[in-house]
Amino acid sequence: MPDLSPSEPVVLITGASGGLGKALVAEFAEQGWRVVAASRKPPDSEGNQVWPVALDVTSRQQAESVVEQITKRWQRIDVLINNAGAIADAPVWEMDDQQFEKVLAVNLKGPFICSQMVLRPMLRQRDGHIVNISSFSCRAGARGQANYAAAKAGLFGLTTSLAQEVGSRNIRVNAVLPGVLPTGMTSHLKPEQLEEFANANALKRINSVDEVARFIAFLVTTRNISGQLFQLDSRISPWT
Repeated sequence: MPDLSPSEPVVLITGASGGLGKALVAEFAEQGWRVVAASRKPPDSEGNQVWPVALDVTSRQQAESVVEQITKRWQRIDVLINNAGAIADAPVWEMDDQQFEKVLAVNLKGPFICSQMVLRPMLRQRDGHIVNISSFSCRAGARGQANYAAAKAGLFGLTTSLAQEVGSRNIRVNAVLPGVLPTGMTSHLKPEQLEEFANANALKRINSVDEVARFIAFLVTTRNISGQLFQLDSRISPWT
């Protein structure tokens, strides 16, 4: 990948090989960002704007190495999008420790580790934006997803606390609830289940990865928004 102008901002996207991750990579690359596309199994090829890297977000050593590589190459990180996610669904009475711990590790501990790593250059820059991909489950729960709902609720707590801690250094931290998306994570759902999710929306349809990516690409350009939770579908939350 050719080095670009120092003026071009850098975004690190975790979970870049998933459905939403690919849409985020494409959107930011199209807008001229230098995109670090991080995933457990990144593609071999790279484009003019995209640098694929291997990253298990639950590994502090790997996260530290990736951030060191980025700052060595470009001396900056402007945005982190904590998009990596995992599910291991089961009713609570059937869920084992491994299912619970794996989901919390990827969906909550991973963003904690990655945020810690990028905060080092962001604090020096006195600028940056962290976007955490949460879920409607953090508001309403979901049958068979107590582990996932707990992790995503914890992620919103991490978002608001971190926003308070780093706001004085001009670092913004926000969370996004993308809604049900047509991705690999929902590929196991039957058509009638997807229809049920659609009917739970006021607009009677689910969201798209492209629309979510466009919103996030806009959000990170804002300067005065932090500590907020943005729901991107039309389900009416039981609490606001």
